[in-house]
Amino acid sequence: MNLCVIPARGGSKRIPRKNIREFCGKPIIAWSIEAAMASGCFDRVIVSTDDEGIARVARQWGADVPFMRPAKLADDYAGTLPVIAHVTEWALGEYPALEAVCCLYPTAPLVEAADIRRGRDLLQQGSWDYCFTATEFAAPIFRAFTETKSGGVEMVFPEHYTARSQDLPVALHDAGQFYWGRPQAWREERPLFGPNSCPLRLPRWRVNDIDTEDDWHRAELIAKALWQ
Repeated sequence: MNLCVIPARGGSKRIPRKNIREFCGKPIIAWSIEAAMASGCFDRVIVSTDDEGIARVARQWGADVPFMRPAKLADDYAGTLPVIAHVTEWALGEYPALEAVCCLYPTAPLVEAADIRRGRDLLQQGSWDYCFTATEFAAPIFRAFTETKSGGVEMVFPEHYTARSQDLPVALHDAGQFYWGRPQAWREERPLFGPNSCPLRLPRWRVNDIDTEDDWHRAELIAKALWQ
C-alpha cells in the first residue's frame, strides 16, 4: 500500500490562491494530481488542505480529501513534516499494511510520473528513510560571498579562494517536487536531509520552486517549451 499526499493549504501570501491558480490551462494542483495517478505508484492520492475551495478542485481532478486539515497545521509556520506526519498517522489506522508515503507538492507542474516511479524504486532498494528530488546549484556555493555593511564583499568560505571550481565538491539543493518516505520516518518526523535520505537527481532546467510571481512566470515558460 502506497499513499500520495499533496499538502495544499489555503493561506498562501506571496501568490494568493497559489495552489489552485491556473497554470497552462488548468489549476496548478491538477498537474501534480495527474502525475501521481499516471505514475501507477499509488493506491490513493490524498490532498491535505484546510480550504474548501482547494478540496473541491482536488476532487474534481480525481484526488481524495477524506478530512480537512486542523487549523494548527495550516498557519504560516506549519512545516511539511508535521503535516505529512498527521496524514500518515491517520493512514496507518486505515491501512496497517502501509509501505510508503510520498509527499508531492501541489506547485510542481514540471514533475514527471517516471521520476515518481524512480523515487519509489530508490527508496525500496535500500534502507532509506526518504528519497527526494534534488539538483545541483547553478554555481559553486563554495565560491559564494556576502555583501558587508560597508558595501564590500566577504567570502562565505574563504579557505576556497584559490580553488578551481572543478575541484570543489558538487553541492545539491532540494528540487521541491516530491519526497518518498517510510511511514515510521514521517510519523516520527525524522529529518528529511540527512545520511538516511537518498537524493534523486534532476537536471537543473527541469526544476523550479514556485514562491514568487517571477518563479511562476519562469515555470510557465519552461512548461510551454517542454509541452509544445
